[in-house]
Amino acid sequence: MNQGIYEELVTQLVSEKINELDRDKFFLKKSEIDKEEASDVLSKHLSKTLKHAFQLVKGVNKIDKQIEIANKIIRLLKEEFNKQEFDDDLVSVEGEILKAVFSKADAHFSDLDLHLKEITPYTRLTQSELFTGGNGGLSLESELKKEILSSNQINLLVSFIKFKGIIILENELREFTERGGKLKVITTTYIGATDYKAIQLLSSLPNTEVKISYNTSNERLHAKAYLFYRDSGFHTAYIGSSNFSRSALTDGLEWNLKVTTKEVSHIISKFQKTFDAYWESDDFELFDESIHKDKLISALKQSKFSKPYENTSAYFDIKPFPYQNEVLEKLEVERTVHNRFRNLVVAATGTGKT
Repeated sequence: MNQGIYEELVTQLVSEKINELDRDKFFLKKSEIDKEEASDVLSKHLSKTLKHAFQLVKGVNKIDKQIEIANKIIRLLKEEFNKQEFDDDLVSVEGEILKAVFSKADAHFSDLDLHLKEITPYTRLTQSELFTGGNGGLSLESELKKEILSSNQINLLVSFIKFKGIIILENELREFTERGGKLKVITTTYIGATDYKAIQLLSSLPNTEVKISYNTSNERLHAKAYLFYRDSGFHTAYIGSSNFSRSALTDGLEWNLKVTTKEVSHIISKFQKTFDAYWESDDFELFDESIHKDKLISALKQSKFSKPYENTSAYFDIKPFPYQNEVLEKLEVERTVHNRFRNLVVAATGTGKT
């Protein structure tokens, strides 16, 4: 066995290799399978074993044979647990994959095959993929357009949005929102990189909400992630280095990992929970152009000309941040209600106690 750290299920083969080691010459560490993780550990092992077994099946009727074996295993589970529900998992002998279900009454297309070609991601809905940018391979731009058109809800989390970047996806986003798709966007004014016109365009779309963090001096959001929800349950997400700029979406050397619910559902779940936490945070304010236009333009200009970590009175924002408001409210209660004027404020360095 090679030396190093492992997280390997001890199978018969692994056990034999372990027994061959000289315990006087090698350290060896094993642990019991965690009860909470046992189902994941064993199911992953079975999946690997079954994949190898199915690859051994050859011949013109190999699909029929693979389905027959799969159904034998499912029937064995049914007998073992005496659960009729396992019948629902039996594979149809026709060996088919469901690709789409659409209402004819609401359809805005007549050619289903053409429509599926236009909206189905090249990288599919069940398979993860790494996009490395440049001119080689599949572009992030073309894939995102298909993701948008096949989604029912989209959550975007990016540190900045450029107008030249957003117009690349404008037609798809507009079609998505106009047919009832819900779009949520979280971004920031960090280093003034966001274009006001991009926020203006996004906020004008129907069924769209944009939240912005103006607090870039203490908490800088660098995340670049997109989550595409589908009523069918086949959710996908992209997490990587691409903000919404033209180069990032086209030929820039950006790295982005596509993940799917069917492969790593826990990643999609954590994405959603974190996004929801940001969305509910007071640090992110819902943008309304009729109210916040001047504030956003001013914040973008200020952030663009201010250097990181620079404290200068010329660009000092006297409006308290949400966490400062909480402190001020408590101080006000102490002074006006309890008549206490000797109070101690405890907060981390750089959060604006003074």
